[in-house]
Amino acid sequence: MTLDPVHVDTIAHLASAIADGVDDGDHADLAGRVWEEFLDPLREDGRPTLDPLGAHELRRTPVTDAALADRPFASSHGIDSGTLNPTAFKNGLVLDVAQAAMGTEPTDLDVHGCRSIVVTVHANDTTVRFPSGWQRYDGGRSERRVLKVPRTRRFADETVHELALSLAESHHALQHSHLVDDLLVLDGPLYPKRLLNWATRDRELRELAYGDAVAEAVENYVRLVERHVERGVPLVGFVKNPTSGYIGRTLEANGVAAPWPDDAALFTRLLERREDGERLTDAVTHTSWFRSRGGSDRPLSARGDALGVERERDPEEYEVTFMHAYDPRADLLFKVEAPAAFTREESTRRALTRQVVSEVAAAGGPPRAVEKADELARIGVGEKAALRRKFEERFDTEFLRTYDDERWGGEYE
Repeated sequence: MTLDPVHVDTIAHLASAIADGVDDGDHADLAGRVWEEFLDPLREDGRPTLDPLGAHELRRTPVTDAALADRPFASSHGIDSGTLNPTAFKNGLVLDVAQAAMGTEPTDLDVHGCRSIVVTVHANDTTVRFPSGWQRYDGGRSERRVLKVPRTRRFADETVHELALSLAESHHALQHSHLVDDLLVLDGPLYPKRLLNWATRDRELRELAYGDAVAEAVENYVRLVERHVERGVPLVGFVKNPTSGYIGRTLEANGVAAPWPDDAALFTRLLERREDGERLTDAVTHTSWFRSRGGSDRPLSARGDALGVERERDPEEYEVTFMHAYDPRADLLFKVEAPAAFTREESTRRALTRQVVSEVAAAGGPPRAVEKADELARIGVGEKAALRRKFEERFDTEFLRTYDDERWGGEYE
């Protein structure tokens, strides 16, 4: 049943009542003040945790100029992983499946055909045994693995999902990093931030954060950074949906009432250009670079413990640095992260900025190598249904259906 016109009008009336009570006219001024006074640097408990690298500026590049500009990196490789999504079965197992793939620009079909597949399993029965270690298949081109995750009373879904994603992606990146000549782009953050955040959450998750499975995933990313620094081949993480709220929380602690729901809203406000109430869409806008040592970036900072993973280089080289790019045509904000080992050099910062801004301007979205990796790694709705049927056959049981499975046929995922 759809909403009748009278109900639509009523909702619109309520929206007007809300709008009358909200005045965001000064939000732009506040965003500018935050940029000028609080992000150069941002301090937490008196210590700088976010500070500019080089010039502290907001910049813009005409869309056409950016799209047609020569790019500093002639080729690029992207990494992404897609998942089945956590699935519970009547025999007590909860599992997820992740497959990681590498996309290349220009296209390399041999690289596109390789996969790293991880099945993570949560079992309440402590006697259950699974094969261990990575195994090759598909003529040796691809690898697969079953990982029994640590038992947890409340976080089985989150555990199987995050570990499957992070282990598949990081393993695939490590195994194929030697193929990258110019630039590697991870689809997502530089490090597995959701795993890193476990260290600051519930006691049960804190214990998991310092366990072997999480340590393996974090170590993969640390070794990936080391390998690329040794080879002098930059890598970045391209975050399509930034969700951090660290800056807002820190501003509140410093006495600034931040009206933005998350940091992405703050940077969108800073980078969006308007004239006579209309958004200007003629230029891609972007920030300069920052070094981040707070929030989920703290564990890989020089002051962090990397969840117990040993770092073989100067800890400052692993620190997260970032910039934001805004595409006004679709009203989308992107975040780009890179290890400080690369961005401490102004020439590399300029090259990475130029590459990202050009690709965003040309594609209206993520870099092409990342888009290709996403297409390769994605597990579609039909494939998810087929995989669940396979598991039901092999387990001789059924997965635990919910009302949404019946209502939406799985398409709500």
